[in-house]
Amino acid sequence: MRAVLLDVDGVLVTGRPEDGLHWSHDLERDLGIAPELLQRRFFARYWADIVTGRAELRETLVPVLAEIAPAVSSEALLEYWFARDARLEGALLQDIAVLRRDGLTVALASNQEHLRARYLSERLGLAGHVDHFYYSAAIGARKPDSAFYRHVEQALGKPPEALLLIDDTVENVSAARQAGWRAAHWTAPRRLGDIVAEAGE
Repeated sequence: MRAVLLDVDGVLVTGRPEDGLHWSHDLERDLGIAPELLQRRFFARYWADIVTGRAELRETLVPVLAEIAPAVSSEALLEYWFARDARLEGALLQDIAVLRRDGLTVALASNQEHLRARYLSERLGLAGHVDHFYYSAAIGARKPDSAFYRHVEQALGKPPEALLLIDDTVENVSAARQAGWRAAHWTAPRRLGDIVAEAGE
């Protein structure tokens, strides 16, 4: 094994910094937007295009907010969202450092759009903890689409059997295995070294 690819949401980033709850848990109380309304009017309609780079997040969000929450700007909602979806798993960051010291390449492989990917890389500082960050909007395909996995293989210049994906979504894990990767389903906090050792057996 030569590279470990980590999912972000649900693995390395786990909800609100203070308690791990979903970022929208208090959205209606704080900004007056019902989460189910935002889901129905925005995410359900537009997220597939946004997360694969076919539409821009802010430009798509502006007219939706004008209808459902005209007093809330897109900047306010995005800052609220990103800051509350930012609980970093410190133990995993320590494990990543150990794997990299041992000579493994460690990268992020995540379904993200451009703005939050930048936030994760720069504001949360994830870029300083990993060797690469591969995300769907930049690739033009999202997990579990096989094109996502092929892109990562080509970018790393490594054969599929040399790659290990750790992801909390079963479909993404299954797709990685179908692509010839090793893959582990993340279901609870574990040491990365143990997962890597098991995958290499």
